[in-house]
Amino acid sequence: MHAPPSRAERPIHPLVVRITHWVNALAMLIMITSGWRIYNASPIFGDWAFPKGITLGGWLGGALQWHFAGMWLLVANGLVYLTYGLVSGHLRRRLTPLRPREIAHDFVAALRFRLPHDPGVYNAVQRLLYVAVLLIGIVIVLSGLAIWKPVQFAPLTALMGGYDTARIVHFLAMAGIAGFVVVHLALVLLVPRTLPTMIIGREIHFGRNRVVKP
Repeated sequence: MHAPPSRAERPIHPLVVRITHWVNALAMLIMITSGWRIYNASPIFGDWAFPKGITLGGWLGGALQWHFAGMWLLVANGLVYLTYGLVSGHLRRRLTPLRPREIAHDFVAALRFRLPHDPGVYNAVQRLLYVAVLLIGIVIVLSGLAIWKPVQFAPLTALMGGYDTARIVHFLAMAGIAGFVVVHLALVLLVPRTLPTMIIGREIHFGRNRVVKP
């Protein structure tokens, strides 16, 4: 006879990865929205500015306080994630290898909406995007330091091409991370079963054809 639907669970994301993922999401939300308010105080691109309603901080001083709070949260959380990822081998298992042929193949498959997705297993395009956003994260931290302390970090500011250029680099890095977030959220909407795995850490399957012996 047939048993009622049974639930089988498969481990996907460790607890450390899940916690740092959501803390990182909060920190990035704080930093991006407060950064928009800071930008509005001294626009780079003429008179163009972000709508006040989507910024955080209310005024420049408040935005700076939020920005620094988000920065320290992001740095501390990032150190925890990187330490765990390197020691446990999580980063090596999830983000490598990166082969141009596999990236091209998976990119074409994604454009045709024929790219299979298995929760917990990153395809070549996903691995490339995650590596890219990690590198952009390094750029945004370095350019942020160059803007924050241009005298104390004078060599870094000079490497960025000066204070004004460092602001542009910082803005473009922010745009790159924001773009990654948009793509990330779009993929979650397209494959919603990936969301529970980042909350409970396991993928839940409901089996309907398991045969139970009498």
